[in-house]
Amino acid sequence: MVQALIVGGTTGMGKATAQILLQQGIEVVIVGRADKNLESTKSELSVYGTVKTKGVNLFNLDEVNAFASSLSNEMPDLKYLVNAAGYFSPKSFLEHTEQDYDIYHNFNKAFFFITQAVANVMASNGGGSIVNIGSMWAKQAIKATPSSAYSMAKAGLHSLTQHLAMELADKKIRVNAVSPAVVVTPIYGSFIEENKIEETLQGFNSFHPIGRVGRPEDIAKTISFLLSDESSWVTGAIWDIDGGVMAGRN
Repeated sequence: MVQALIVGGTTGMGKATAQILLQQGIEVVIVGRADKNLESTKSELSVYGTVKTKGVNLFNLDEVNAFASSLSNEMPDLKYLVNAAGYFSPKSFLEHTEQDYDIYHNFNKAFFFITQAVANVMASNGGGSIVNIGSMWAKQAIKATPSSAYSMAKAGLHSLTQHLAMELADKKIRVNAVSPAVVVTPIYGSFIEENKIEETLQGFNSFHPIGRVGRPEDIAKTISFLLSDESSWVTGAIWDIDGGVMAGRN
């Protein structure tokens, strides 16, 4: 059975992508923190297909390396990878601490070495497809949501996408990214009460020319397309899925 790995798939866009892939008959392995979210996600998504979970602390390089080293044995039929884990908490540049900085950039370190291991498996399997979840903030600074370290990390992920697309093309591995604007997901829980995220984010509807904030499935559908052979002539692309934000402002 074809396998997909989703790093950060217990909530939001990663979880929505997992559901779509499962409905397509793909076995999905979700990486997340070893907590109750992993088990509840597995229970919820199992009705759609074969889903497995793996607890990995992405901020612990030893755990990341151990997981990466296991991939060739544990996921020999790996064809798809989605790097979806994330964190977002706006803070002034002048107030950023080293810890704030490390939170964002340690995600990229984990993505880098997990993706390296995945690419080696894909190369031995004749190819595959990778999608990174970037961000509109990597392309556009928004004064109301100061996010210098977050945006710097996401811009790095966009750049990594393009470099890997070039380097891995000969291995028949495509690498793309999506660049969402405001999407209703738990990522905002660091500064908005969880039960108020939906309501609070409605205030950003008019920020998007289309007139509404995004939903996880809006992004997941495009990720699924970019993973699939339907986009076989697309690699190195950073797709704006942002309700028109990069096109202009209302």
